[in-house]
Amino acid sequence: MNVIILGAGQVGASVAEHLASEENDITMIDVDASRLAEVANRVELRTLVGNAASPSLLEQAGARDCDLLVAVTQSDQTNLCASLIAKRLFNVPRSIVRVRAADYTAYRELFAADAFAVDLAICPEQIVCDAVSRLVDHPGVLQLLDFTGGAVQLAAVRAEQGGALVGHPIRALRDHLPSVAMRVAAIYRRGEPILPEGDTVIESGDEVFFLAPAGKIELLLQELRPVERRGRRVMIAGGGNIGQRLANMLEQGYEVKVIERDGKRAERLAAVLESALVLVGDATDERLLEREGIEETDYFLAVTNDDENNIMSAALAKRLGARKTLALINRSAYVDLVQGETVDVAISPALVTIGTLLKHVRQGDVAAVHRLRRGAAEAIEIIAHGDSHHSKVVGRRIDAIAWPKGVSVGALVRPASNPEHLPQVLMAHHDTVIEEGDHVILFCTERRQVRAVERLFAVGFGFF
Repeated sequence: MNVIILGAGQVGASVAEHLASEENDITMIDVDASRLAEVANRVELRTLVGNAASPSLLEQAGARDCDLLVAVTQSDQTNLCASLIAKRLFNVPRSIVRVRAADYTAYRELFAADAFAVDLAICPEQIVCDAVSRLVDHPGVLQLLDFTGGAVQLAAVRAEQGGALVGHPIRALRDHLPSVAMRVAAIYRRGEPILPEGDTVIESGDEVFFLAPAGKIELLLQELRPVERRGRRVMIAGGGNIGQRLANMLEQGYEVKVIERDGKRAERLAAVLESALVLVGDATDERLLEREGIEETDYFLAVTNDDENNIMSAALAKRLGARKTLALINRSAYVDLVQGETVDVAISPALVTIGTLLKHVRQGDVAAVHRLRRGAAEAIEIIAHGDSHHSKVVGRRIDAIAWPKGVSVGALVRPASNPEHLPQVLMAHHDTVIEEGDHVILFCTERRQVRAVERLFAVGFGFF
């Protein structure tokens, strides 16, 4: 697939890295030659220096043969203009545009075919805030993701002594929670993946991924770690775009304090927030944290634009008594170094955002894509089509399908025959039969398995 990426910032570079690893031809445009050179040192792609909204430069980049345009520069206007030019002049079939300003996102008609002609508008800052907010609402969870509109959730949890299931085989879960349908999709032990069986024993320190119907996550958490109370006090380090959005989301249900270094920015923030307290200062200032009651803080969220600052402030907050700490970290190499040790949860904004993009890039009828384990693994929701004569999966038992090594089926969501009824959630077993229209949720322990899964779900031409 031919892809043009506009913008060599953090999001653009992350998109390039992930798409290049899946054998796509990529051209990247940015006004900053040094940024392009930095990305080109890590990723095999073609680079062009200049204005991303220039029609002649887009044509030079190969827009006439482009399958996908990803416009993620720092300028909303440039992204929207480039999408419009790509659609009108070069008939680019799909465009994904980064839009940060609420003035644009509030008016969805701007993205219609007769306006800017955007197929997907994303706001990475909002995606990150949604992810962080969900983790605050579910203490103890490292990652929490929705499938099929929230009917099924995937949670990642680190098992700890005190959890009822720790030290026992997975099949014991049926005795503990007989009425709850769930499935352990994967286990990572000392960094290595384990495809779980009924007799697999959960050990302390295991990173466990499990699927469950919506609303059942809290019941399962107590099986893997001691029960944690949901706190009310939140301290946010950083009052930038993400800090402001996050404070605005959380201040309705939590007591929120925001620490912002820039005095003028803090004043503007205080004017737009309703109940959150805005403080001017440095989040790595030990005396400031102690004065503001860090030892009584339930969640310390470091969300500045500086990785080192986030790591240091979260580590300091943890040492001073904050119950849970979270840090945004753009450099993925840092995430493994600090999560679970220096901070409780480390989030890569680029990896959180990439799943939204990937579901529009994948082959087949992919409804959702989520990157797991800092991008090493992937969970996919893919819709099964065809019949037993033209599909390798429809009409077949799960244990009769030649799944790629390292791929496990977690659950099926079967559409209701009556629009008034809810979809049926089926936890996958060896004798479960996949039907036409089922949303199949799969776990891939390695990203390279994804293409094989897409080919497996491809429908033969004779079906159409």
